[in-house]
Amino acid sequence: MNVLMVASECAPFVKTGGLADVVGALPAALKPLGVDARVMLPCYPALFPLLPQGKEVANFGDLPGGSGRLVQVKAPEDMGGITLLLLDAPQLFDRAGKPYNGPDGQDWPDNHRRFASLAQAAARICFDGLDGWKPDILHAHDWQAALAPVYLKQTGRETPKTVVTIHNIAFQGRYGPHTVAELGLRSDWFHSGGLEFWGDLSFLKAGLVHADHVTTVSPTYAREILTPQFGMGLEGVLQARTDTLTGILNGIDTDVWNPATDTALPVPYDARTLKRKALSRAALCERLNLDPAHEGPLFCVISRLTEQKGLDALAEAIPHLVQQGGQLAVLGTGEPALEEDFRRAAQENPGRVGTHIGYDEGFSHLMQGGADAILIPSRFEPCGLTQLYGLHYGTLPVVARTGGLADTVIDANAAAIAAKCATGFVFDVVTAEGIAAVLDRVFAAYDTPTQWQAMMKAAMRQPVGWQDSGAAYVSLYESLLG
Repeated sequence: MNVLMVASECAPFVKTGGLADVVGALPAALKPLGVDARVMLPCYPALFPLLPQGKEVANFGDLPGGSGRLVQVKAPEDMGGITLLLLDAPQLFDRAGKPYNGPDGQDWPDNHRRFASLAQAAARICFDGLDGWKPDILHAHDWQAALAPVYLKQTGRETPKTVVTIHNIAFQGRYGPHTVAELGLRSDWFHSGGLEFWGDLSFLKAGLVHADHVTTVSPTYAREILTPQFGMGLEGVLQARTDTLTGILNGIDTDVWNPATDTALPVPYDARTLKRKALSRAALCERLNLDPAHEGPLFCVISRLTEQKGLDALAEAIPHLVQQGGQLAVLGTGEPALEEDFRRAAQENPGRVGTHIGYDEGFSHLMQGGADAILIPSRFEPCGLTQLYGLHYGTLPVVARTGGLADTVIDANAAAIAAKCATGFVFDVVTAEGIAAVLDRVFAAYDTPTQWQAMMKAAMRQPVGWQDSGAAYVSLYESLLG
């Protein structure tokens, strides 16, 4: 079975969040199951070094954003070994900054043309194939790729089956109605039952309406987005598609994220050598100027610093965390006000709070290895990956009961503790008071070393890889092909 995955980012090449990790890991998980999955990406500057190693397999003269060529290249084995299809269109993608915005933080004004070009190129190769390879399934990820099923359907020709995966429904790709003609979309499809959303063109809605199947990244999130609270205005569209909506839990790449082999840690460890985790804690304390002799639990945050992630409430709860005897290590970037809150917390609590504003992939591994618990108080979270990394590293997740967080963390209630299956702490109210209450539970468990170690071992036993989820995707693909 051949699957064309279309996305705007893919780890380890280009990453702004969990989407990249999923797109980077899923093809390798599908390969042993008989699926040849190739990933189509915009050719950003970070990917330029791969171009000389590849082969031009298609050329497009009239994409919405102009001309472009498609270069197929096999990534090095130490970078996943997956087959990439790079849309080389310098006028669209050869830019400083991040994939979606420039150095000033503002979205590129032509993002609609940039990602419509990606989607249209994907649709075209579904018909024409590439060197004898032709996709049976087109799998589009998030709004940036969601027009691909629309371009396919517009042709009226028999097409591959299509899947759109929602990684975060809050990001929808909305642009003015004038872009419908500019992007070569059918004007008679611009209505409330099609491409139109509150007067605008919505890339994501268009894909949800026209794809053969819709998936999202956890079973709980699949239920949540059917409601006004979480559906971000698209709940009606999804309610009409409940028979073709599936929640498949994300996994993680357990080769990349493995404490037993992780070179970012001073000394690797596993469930039988948990004492070695203390060496990672010492290295983390040194990196963030935290007191290495402090005996309370060390919490970490690895996140975009936004209100969606509940980090405004956490910032308010820092005095309670410190007063009760905890330490906090923060790695992330985001809303300027929250960045300043965490900088100030570090200044006011020397040795107890350490903050690194920015992102560093290697440092995130050390954070997982060195902390005792990871805080994820999100107000909504489609799946989340940091709690899965935490489980695998024996760094107990403290999470809000939403989306994939609720699906992956077993709360340390009395029954779960007695059964030795508790893997973290789950709470319901994302406020400073709600976080303080769950922190008190964490401190009580930490003060009982045998209970804490049992939870660490249960967390590290929990399956977090792609084996089950990869099989679920294959089953879905097969059902679509009949």
